[in-house]
Amino acid sequence: MSATLVRLLCFVGALLLFGALEYRWPWRPEPGWRHKSINLGMIALGSIGTRLAIPISLIEVAILVRRHGLGLLHLVTLPGILLIIAGVVLLDLIIYGQHMAFHYTPVLWRLHRVHHTDPSLDVTTGVRFHPLEIIVSTIVKGVAILLLGITPMAVAVFEVILNVSSVFNHANLRLPDFLERLLRLLIVTPGMHRVHHSAVDGELNHNFGFNLSWWDRLFRTYLGRSRVPEAGMPVGLPGRVGDNPGFAALLLLPFRRS
Repeated sequence: MSATLVRLLCFVGALLLFGALEYRWPWRPEPGWRHKSINLGMIALGSIGTRLAIPISLIEVAILVRRHGLGLLHLVTLPGILLIIAGVVLLDLIIYGQHMAFHYTPVLWRLHRVHHTDPSLDVTTGVRFHPLEIIVSTIVKGVAILLLGITPMAVAVFEVILNVSSVFNHANLRLPDFLERLLRLLIVTPGMHRVHHSAVDGELNHNFGFNLSWWDRLFRTYLGRSRVPEAGMPVGLPGRVGDNPGFAALLLLPFRRS
């Protein structure tokens, strides 16, 4: 079974699993199917666009890197399992840094704000990214694989984890308080990440992690809860709460000044 097929099956499985859980234990009333179809349409177009723009996959990059002994990890001798773990952790750190860059770099924020215009959070929000952002992110990961010498298996494992964690931490899911606190010690939870989507001024520049929660604590970008009660926390862009542009408007959003 190819790595691409495994990743697709895990992604669909995560959508179904966490979609069922958020339906059973929702944080807020479930958004309608128009919302879901727009978000799923974005990832479909982004996947096709990325494949056309970048004909070589990340795993193929890792295979070439491994074949030619490139990257920092080739300077150390580690057992195979530690190479995989190191690769996954390093890529997770890269994604954390990339996420911050998308918030603080104006031209990149134009792309990333498509993700933050979602006025409702559910599993499909985890794939609501502009096709150009997906292409930029793929390039960043490709360069990281080249410079760090990430192994093909580590890339495959990381891509699956990234897909599943993005679906999970955007889920419209209310976890029991004890489970929320316990999971936050290691991974990003829906309760932790929804603060990142808060429309309260300044709160969207916190909780940048997608998988491991360590980075936000380490680099002091962690915010445990919103300044307003969670039940009434507005979601979306500050000043634009409730807006949900259609599919065509989302594609054009990065090129508008407002």
